[in-house]
Amino acid sequence: MTETIKQQIMAVRDSGETNMLDTRMVQYIANRERFYELVIYIEDHRKEYVYFILTGEDE
Repeated sequence: MTETIKQQIMAVRDSGETNMLDTRMVQYIANRERFYELVIYIEDHRKEYVYFILTGEDE
């Protein structure tokens, strides 16, 4: 997970618009905000994304 993706995750989280475990809504918000790296990351690495959300650590 790159620093850019972490920053994009934090930006979506800070918006308070959705539960961060609702990956489809996170992808929707990320796409709307032009966080395309995050959209693709969740699609390809959903398990790692959820682990980061739950623990704050990347694998």
